[in-house]
Amino acid sequence: MSTTGRGSPHVAVLAFPFSTHAAPLLAVIRRLATATPDTLYSFYSTAKSIASIFSASNNLPNVIGYDVGDGVPEGYVWVGKPQEDIELFLRAAPANFRKGMEEAVAKTGRRVTCLVTDAFFWFAADMAAKMELPWVAFWTAGPASLSVHLYTEHIRQTLGASRGMDGRADETLQFIPGMSKIRIRDLPEGVVFGNLDSLFSRMLCDMGRALPRAAAVFLNSFEELDPTITADLKSKLNNFLNVGPFNLIATQPRAPDESKCMSWLDGQGRASVAYISFGSVTVPPREEIVELAEALEASRVPFIWSLKDHLIETLPEGFLKGTETRGMVVAWAPQEEILRHDAVGAFITHCGWNSLLESIGGGGVAMICRPFFGDQRLNGRMMEEVWGLGVGIEGGVFTKKAVLSCSQLLLAQERGKIMRDNTRTLRQQAEKAVGPDGSSTHNFKLLLDIVSNP
Repeated sequence: MSTTGRGSPHVAVLAFPFSTHAAPLLAVIRRLATATPDTLYSFYSTAKSIASIFSASNNLPNVIGYDVGDGVPEGYVWVGKPQEDIELFLRAAPANFRKGMEEAVAKTGRRVTCLVTDAFFWFAADMAAKMELPWVAFWTAGPASLSVHLYTEHIRQTLGASRGMDGRADETLQFIPGMSKIRIRDLPEGVVFGNLDSLFSRMLCDMGRALPRAAAVFLNSFEELDPTITADLKSKLNNFLNVGPFNLIATQPRAPDESKCMSWLDGQGRASVAYISFGSVTVPPREEIVELAEALEASRVPFIWSLKDHLIETLPEGFLKGTETRGMVVAWAPQEEILRHDAVGAFITHCGWNSLLESIGGGGVAMICRPFFGDQRLNGRMMEEVWGLGVGIEGGVFTKKAVLSCSQLLLAQERGKIMRDNTRTLRQQAEKAVGPDGSSTHNFKLLLDIVSNP
């Protein structure tokens, strides 16, 4: 594709349209666009993704959304295999993105000068090289999980993954900087256990090989959270840039309290409430929802539970009636605001990266982690053993006994207070990082220069 043409910088942004990847990438692009009004940002994702994340009230004149094909052939018959939609999208993505960029160049008369993509798109390394452009990759999770994927081949060779991992789940990654507390059992699926030939395993392994070719890799974190891992990744990548936490940079104005969560919290005691949420993707098994509900009812702990409407029917009979005076079950909750409220003392979470950072941003909430997939086990282990911000659920699954034990520990014992103090300390470091002279502010300026002055 020709990238010749007139005008100011033109950044092509290629988003991964699944899970919660596209929205945070768009948030960063809007920050960049605000700081560089003469730079054009063409943002590519599927029609469904574009419709869900672009808001007419929050658009900037130099950020333009473009639909790209979802890769599903006309008349395609679904076979029901795992990640079938993602596989179809990825297979067609390079050609679809090239076509989209050609259309934007023809429409605007401005050549593409930089390629910003989700880090998942390993093929962007070759695409950018062919176009003679800098490639900048966005990693949507934390430094530890990125390190794991950069070291995947080394981990497999060192541990002898081909021989199997039976009986070795508690071995630690002493040979990787900053990962001495991480056990084999904490790794994402597809690194040394699970299906090593799955779509995601192959994609992430290819990504780990490609990222050292990027002009920069940026992510939603701050250097002070993982200094050893950050230093190591800086030695392996051209520009490793922590530019977060995003939730402390662009706090949204308080929305109308339609759920009544905030007004309800105003009437609760300090650090007395448990907030429960598993993000927008994770769905706990039915039996674990029941165990969690029974523990909440037995504990007498005040709570807010963000639970999708279709899952409410899985709650035990009589639960809603029996807890109505001290608990709320809502289909959606203003999570960041809740975690900042003084009444909240515990966060029962899947330990997704964004939720972890929002908990730190709250600055006084300890966590109970029940991880499910991907980087969540790794995040949970770092949360408990490295940062001291909470505890993992005993046995790795919700049982009434385990939830009662954790709730008692976090809300009624000295150890819970220590964890909340640790969270406040990290919040102070995070606030400093995004301050005028902070590390994340400095890194964002570097990112701005790389993207807008190729």
